[in-house]
Amino acid sequence: MSHETHEHEHGCGCGCQDGQKQFEELTPVLDNYADIPGSLITILQKAQELYGFLSVELMRYIAIETHNSIAKVYGVATFYTQFRFEPVGKYLIMLCQGTACHVNGSEMIEEAVMDYLEIKEGETTADGLFTLNNVACLGCCSLSPVMMINDDTYGQLTKDKVKHILAEIKETEKTIS
Repeated sequence: MSHETHEHEHGCGCGCQDGQKQFEELTPVLDNYADIPGSLITILQKAQELYGFLSVELMRYIAIETHNSIAKVYGVATFYTQFRFEPVGKYLIMLCQGTACHVNGSEMIEEAVMDYLEIKEGETTADGLFTLNNVACLGCCSLSPVMMINDDTYGQLTKDKVKHILAEIKETEKTIS
């Protein structure tokens, strides 16, 4: 079934027609994976990449398009910690709390981030720029303590270095807007 031309003509009231417009960036993903058994996690990952998080409306749309129950889609999404259900900031800070990072001061780095951004772990700044998440391991132990901000990795962190990195991002954002 082509998901580009898939339309309900029966006015089913399920919201699927609204979903097609709202989530049209997901159409190529659904075209590639919707009919392949075992592809639900891939679809959810791609959806999260596109929209930043998995809303109830998005999971409902995926359930309809993949012919799964919303309970199954929700169950799979909530089983894995990689999926988010709330919007995150433009810059997602993933602060490593693995053994090497912990030994080398990741708690001090977390404190510096929280103080500078005035948020706690799991929260997003009021301006929607930053979200702070602790993660178990980023696999960069030789750089510890380490954090990633979106796709960029920052290692051998100190309190001052963290503040400098965050200030630079904030300054860049000011020049963009």
